[in-house]
Amino acid sequence: MDPVRHLKISLFVLILLITLGTAGYMGLEGWRWLDAFYMTVITLSTVGFREVHDLSDAGRFFTVLLIIFGVSVIGYTVGTLAQIMFEGQIQRVIGRKKLKKRIEALKDHYIICGYGRIGALICKEFAARPLSFVVVEKNPLIIEKLEQDDHPFLRGDATDDDTLLKAGIKRAKGLISVVTTDTENVYITLTARGLNPELYILARSGEEGSEIKLKRAGANKVVSPYLIGGSRMAQAILRPNVVDFIEIATGREHLDLQMEEIIIPAESGFVGENLVTSGFRKETGVIIVGIKKATGKMVFNPDSHAKVDAKDTLIVLGEPTAIQKLENLVNCATCADAIIKKHTKAPHSHE
Repeated sequence: MDPVRHLKISLFVLILLITLGTAGYMGLEGWRWLDAFYMTVITLSTVGFREVHDLSDAGRFFTVLLIIFGVSVIGYTVGTLAQIMFEGQIQRVIGRKKLKKRIEALKDHYIICGYGRIGALICKEFAARPLSFVVVEKNPLIIEKLEQDDHPFLRGDATDDDTLLKAGIKRAKGLISVVTTDTENVYITLTARGLNPELYILARSGEEGSEIKLKRAGANKVVSPYLIGGSRMAQAILRPNVVDFIEIATGREHLDLQMEEIIIPAESGFVGENLVTSGFRKETGVIIVGIKKATGKMVFNPDSHAKVDAKDTLIVLGEPTAIQKLENLVNCATCADAIIKKHTKAPHSHE
C-alpha cells in the first residue's frame, strides 16, 4: 500500500482514538470535556503527568486500554511519517499535485494510451515539436520510466471513463491508442468515441482483421506497425534512394530538408488565390508537393493556378527556415495584400 495512504489511515485512527478517549472519560468519570480531552492526550502521549482527577477502577482499566492502543497507533504513525520523509514521498505528493494541475490546464492536447515502444516514440516526437499531450498508463513499472522521462502522465486504465475524463478528453484534440492488444484498443476507441464524438482517434492494429473492428468502434485512422515496417523494409531493398529521401524529408534529426503541412486559416488574406498570385513558392522557396482540400480530396503536384481555399492543407518540402517563413506568411493578417498585388502584375509567369 502507498505510504501516504498508510499515514492517512493512521491519522484517522488516532483522531478516532482521541474522540473515544474523551467520550470515555466523560461517561465513566463524569468529567467536563476539556478535562477528559486533556487526560486522553497526556495518556496517549505517555508524558507521565499525574491524573487530572482521581480515577475509579473502571477509569483506570479504561486508561490501561487507551495506553495500549494509543502507543501502538502513535508508533505506527511516527514510523509511517519517517518512511515518507526518508523515501521522498512528500516531494512525490507535491509533484503529483503539480502534475494534476498541469493536466487540468491542458487544452487541444493529445491523449496517448500506452507507453510501450511505439508510445514512447510518439511522445518523443510530440515533445520535440512541441505538442501538448498526456500519457495514460496502468503498468507500475512503465510509470517509473514515465517519471524519468518527465512526460505528463496519468496512472489508470484507458478503457475506464473516469480515467479519460481526468485526462481531459472533453478538451482534447485527439487520442492515440497504442496499447499492446487489439481488444484493449477497441475498448479504448469505443470509450473515447462515446465521451467525445468530435475527437480524432488514431488506433494501432496488430492482428489481421482488427482494422475493420477499430473503424467500426469509431477510429478515424488505423495504423498497423507490422504492415508499415514490412513494407518499409521491402522498399529499402527495391527503392533504396526513394526511402532515403523520405527519411531525410520526414525525419526530425535531418535539419537541412523537411516535409511539413500548413493549414490555411479561414481568415487568411490568401483564401481564394492561386499558387501564382499567392507567391508562396517565390516568396519562401518551398516546394508545394500537394494540397489537401477541406473536403478531403488530395491534389498532388498542383499546378501554378491551383486555387487555395480556407482550411486547405499545404504539403510542403523545403528548409526549416523556409517552411517557418511560409507558416508566418499564411498567418499574417497584413501580408497578403502586398504580396498578391506584387505577383498579380505578372499573370503569365510560371512557378
